Amino acid sequence: MSETQETVDTRGDERIELLQADANQDGRTDVWVVDTDGDGKADLFQFDTDGDGRVDITMVDADEDSRPETVVDGDGGHPPTA
Repeated sequence: MSETQETVDTRGDERIELLQADANQDGRTDVWVVDTDGDGKADLFQFDTDGDGRVDITMVDADEDSRPETVVDGDGGHPPTA
């Protein structure tokens, strides 16, 4: 069975990781907070909810009002850099 990957729009094409966190303390990143337009504010939030090292949920706050407009399963077309 193949997975359909939904791509989400962000404010820009950059990927400036403002924060990486290891929430469950297993030595791997679980949370990525990203600025996609270079303004210093986060607009892309990604979470590894099952500890496999891959993004399970992506949220985009396109207008940066602290309320995400888009929430999708998977990396939303924006996988973290290795």
